[in-house]
Amino acid sequence: MTQPAAPAETPALPVTFRPTRTRAVLLGVGAVMFATITTVAVMLERLTGGERISFVFIAALLTSVLVLLSRPKVVADEGGVTVVNLTTTRRLEWAQILRVNLRPGDPWVFLDLNDGTSLPALGIQPGVAKAQAIADARALRALTETRGTGAPGL
Repeated sequence: MTQPAAPAETPALPVTFRPTRTRAVLLGVGAVMFATITTVAVMLERLTGGERISFVFIAALLTSVLVLLSRPKVVADEGGVTVVNLTTTRRLEWAQILRVNLRPGDPWVFLDLNDGTSLPALGIQPGVAKAQAIADARALRALTETRGTGAPGL
């Protein structure tokens, strides 16, 4: 028999939720890749100055993509929630969030909003650290239920 999940404790505000392991891997790989490509560009004697610059430019471009992928986070404070996804940032008041969803198989949390839309929150994703993502989703849900008009339970 499955026992019901214990209610999540409401964390102290402000709190930031982000996939820290994924972020560490992306930023680490980006730094190593940039250093490796730049070193190769400097060490290859047959390259001209322009070719070396293009190597470094490509390394910077690839690294910037990994930095962009490491950007997502969800920041909760007294006034509401800021959702930072890959290329967008959206500020929500607590009352705008009706429900926090993380269903089995979801790649990240979805926020059901009072305007009838759903906003993906890539800052909480169960990919590498599933238990942490579930705990973060429960904490955000608890905050939404106590501070906004969120419906209890999930």
